[in-house]
Amino acid sequence: MSFDSRSSSSKGFSASITLALASAIILSMVARVCSAQSANPCVRYAPGSIVQEPVDLSDPSGSLTVNLAYNTATDANGLTLFCFTTPDGIESPTLHVSPGGTLNVNVTNNVPPPVSASTMLMSSSPDTVCGDTAMNSSSVNIHYHGTNTPPTCHSDEVIHTLINSGSNFTYNVPFPSDEPPGAYWYHPHVHGQSEMAVQGGASGAIIVDGVENVQPKVAGLATRVFVIRDQPVPDSAMTGNPDLIPAWDVSLNYVPILYPAYTPAIIQMPARDKEFWRVVNASADTIIDLQLKYDGKPQNLRVVALDGVPIGSQDGARRGRLQSRNHIVLAPAARAAFIVVGPSAKVKNATLYTLKFNTGPGGDNDPTRPLASIQLVSPTTTASKNSKASQVAASQPAKMPEVSGAPGPERFEGLASAKVTAKRKLYFSETAPVDNQEQTFFITVEGAMPVAFNPSNPPAITTTQGSVEDWVVENRTSEEHSFHIHQIHFLLLAIDGQPLPAGQQQYLDMVNVPFWKGRGHPFPSVKVRMDFRGPDIGDFVYHCHILEHEDNGMMAIIRVLPATASNQALPTAQRATASVSSRRPFVSSDTSQSTAPQWCIRPISSIRPQPGG
Repeated sequence: MSFDSRSSSSKGFSASITLALASAIILSMVARVCSAQSANPCVRYAPGSIVQEPVDLSDPSGSLTVNLAYNTATDANGLTLFCFTTPDGIESPTLHVSPGGTLNVNVTNNVPPPVSASTMLMSSSPDTVCGDTAMNSSSVNIHYHGTNTPPTCHSDEVIHTLINSGSNFTYNVPFPSDEPPGAYWYHPHVHGQSEMAVQGGASGAIIVDGVENVQPKVAGLATRVFVIRDQPVPDSAMTGNPDLIPAWDVSLNYVPILYPAYTPAIIQMPARDKEFWRVVNASADTIIDLQLKYDGKPQNLRVVALDGVPIGSQDGARRGRLQSRNHIVLAPAARAAFIVVGPSAKVKNATLYTLKFNTGPGGDNDPTRPLASIQLVSPTTTASKNSKASQVAASQPAKMPEVSGAPGPERFEGLASAKVTAKRKLYFSETAPVDNQEQTFFITVEGAMPVAFNPSNPPAITTTQGSVEDWVVENRTSEEHSFHIHQIHFLLLAIDGQPLPAGQQQYLDMVNVPFWKGRGHPFPSVKVRMDFRGPDIGDFVYHCHILEHEDNGMMAIIRVLPATASNQALPTAQRATASVSSRRPFVSSDTSQSTAPQWCIRPISSIRPQPGG
């Protein structure tokens, strides 16, 4: 059913193509730069504004139909903005769907066409064409991150799907009946342009409803959705000690927290109010480490779910449990849902922070900075909920539904004890920077040649529906990487070879793999159990979700064959062509590690210094 909202740079191919795409975007937007701010479809608030809740779109049927336009603009600092908006101007709405429901999204691409003729052919076969055939600077598609939905054209397919300027495209995304109720999100996923689009702000939350039936302690609570995004630091702010400058600025529900002032956003809530917060780290590159402090003291966050899956819900009992933490690390694209208790009237300073995260000597500078200050208000304060007008009152949070029934079958039940059908080792690696050129990044199956991603690449892994596999993912670089796979979740079993206690194992679709400390140290690793027992078959991707790395090659294709055709390969589609070859193996000059093949191990001595490393 439809919903009336009024009622409720292709870095993966080469640096030169990246620059061409960025230039085309800028040149095609000259008219928009000169337009009035009021005409900007991508609304951004002033630093220190009151945080506004994203508009919730839902339908009693449990399915949802929504029309979204993809837009671009430029802000006062010269940053390129992107956003998804409804016909009545609602930006980045939160999309609600029930397990078993369908999300229907009609996309219109309003981004101006490129002024140059630079394009890249993404699919040369009728079997793989999905939408437009040639990628250019206006291209977009949508990934429904974390959802266990089909990797097929007009659903959650990102390898070949393209929607170019002026084109319309319809997504019909069916959610399984056992989809875990929780927080997911949507964002563009055109390889080579993902970082630019996501840092521009084109993202929003997806909520699969029903978590109160799995974790009754959230029933009836006030609930909020917070979307953290990152964006480039303006050139005008790049002054002072370079070690203090963050790699990226961040924002909270489009309220920017800008270097160097770091003026926090404002969250208004009643004293001692118990609330259910769902936080999406929709940053392209920034790792977030959430901590809530009252007068300097870290507060207890009662974690309900991570990456959409209620904690403890998949062990057969089908009831979630709460996990207490005083901080929560969120990789780019990760989500957390937790219960907070607001400060008392005696508290003088209540602040939500992201703490400094050490991404390694080759990584970004992610410093400590405040995200929001909590301002106490009367419980009867009314607010301009979902208003894009001036921020003069609290954004009134919605209430969680009451428990409506017993939880049903859970999607990943039995995975912890399932028979493992295959074991694999994969690793992250990257080239050293040379002559200010873009690096190339790889994710490789042990024993194979490292190859940067290209839509024409054959699958790096082939498996069969019904399989359960244990993967060890190593990091052989001097910077943090964040592992993600589409269509499924995995069970985190071990870190650096040390098994996790059963109570600490969790079903995730995002996990950080720490940086390698260099010669004489083992490669950091995680061990995950991959669940291919679901209905999703076909080709999809796994990659580092630091999108600079993904755009520059750190992604590969997995093919899941139907269970009834375990000995038959899928028909091989004709491979797409690209204007630049991405098959560039790199052999490190560091041969000190004799315990592993030397493909693409980046020596510490070759690392370019990074601010605040």
